[in-house]
Amino acid sequence: MKDLALRGAIYSPVADPFLNPPEDCALYEADGLIWIRGGRIQAVGYYGAISQLLPDDIEIRHYPDSILMPGFIDAHIHYPQVEIIGSYGTQLLEWLNKYTFPTEAKFNDPAHARRIAAFFIVELQRNGTTAASVFCTSAPGSVDAIFEAAQADNMLLLAGKMMMDSHAPAEILDTAQSSYDDSKALIERWRNRGRCLYSVTPRFALTSSPRQLELAAALMREYAEVRLQSHISENRAEVARAAELYPERANYTDIYDHYGLLEERAIYGHAIHLSEGELRRFHETGAKIAHCPTSNFFIGSGLFDIAKTRDAARPVTVGLGTDVGGGTSFSMLQTMNEAYKMAQLRGISVTAAQSYFLATLGSAQALGIADRVGKLQPGYAADIAVLDPRATPLLELRAEAAESIDELLFALMICADDRAVEATYVAGELVHDRNG
Repeated sequence: MKDLALRGAIYSPVADPFLNPPEDCALYEADGLIWIRGGRIQAVGYYGAISQLLPDDIEIRHYPDSILMPGFIDAHIHYPQVEIIGSYGTQLLEWLNKYTFPTEAKFNDPAHARRIAAFFIVELQRNGTTAASVFCTSAPGSVDAIFEAAQADNMLLLAGKMMMDSHAPAEILDTAQSSYDDSKALIERWRNRGRCLYSVTPRFALTSSPRQLELAAALMREYAEVRLQSHISENRAEVARAAELYPERANYTDIYDHYGLLEERAIYGHAIHLSEGELRRFHETGAKIAHCPTSNFFIGSGLFDIAKTRDAARPVTVGLGTDVGGGTSFSMLQTMNEAYKMAQLRGISVTAAQSYFLATLGSAQALGIADRVGKLQPGYAADIAVLDPRATPLLELRAEAAESIDELLFALMICADDRAVEATYVAGELVHDRNG
């Protein structure tokens, strides 16, 4: 792989703007350069300085009107649900029974899984997303399909087989023991292969028996490198059902906590209706949350409270997720848009710096991968999104009026979508080029 350099405006989160002064939280260079060697960032900074260090024969790709930033990181998404995105008119539990479960049953066919996985990876890249935490189905082949598709482009993906042995159609149920055996085999098959990471994946407490949750925790103990992903407190009816199924537990969070699944490698989607005590327990254990606003609006689940969750007195780490197909867009720009509106409904104005942090470095922190992706820094993977703030006539007009990079970035996240992604690089390789 030959060295490569990308020139353009550079913006990168470098620290948490919810907890630190804004001026300490981002790198911005109006004329910057990223030097890439072996798929990693060799140097980044002002063009005039970095260009003096480059080899004589290096290719420099210039994006004079665009912004180079870390590739987006989707902290919560379901690849088998792509086909049902935009399905009409239900809330969570009915959504699962009417749309999700029948669709996931189709992934018992490996050819179907491979077809959707290939589409899914292209769609992520077209939206500037270079890493994601992905839910598969209960079919082990669904994991193989998505890892194979990701590895073809050397993409960082966290994924795992859905563990679910209760309260769902027979064709997508496993057993506690088979879910353990299948997950263990998948971990062994995919560990130390490329950039893929395995996530132990109980769907949620409503579809897992106590024994299955125990065995999920056993996998976490056996493999120090794996992560865990699940769901919690997305919908009030779901919370009530969890209490019915686990009446001996103090609350929904206590179910996972009791079985050893609330820990720093775990991330839980939604978490809208958590009490203060539950949030405190998340903070104490280091468990993380994936905020999925387009899904929460579309399915009518509720309004996530970003200020309460990130309270500096006991902050919980939060990443941003699209939650496709309950979520309505692969675009993390659109997801930031909806997160801003949700916060506004709670009387909170989330800044552009906070929004882009959640979609990049914040998600990396939530997924335990912030040592390798999420910011533009020497040694980090060259996973880069090139954003065009003038991609449409409206954006061009709005960009002319912007008086700062923060104003420009804010307008971009409110008014833009996939059309604003000019290019996407994964480990230094161009995987999406809007212009052909």
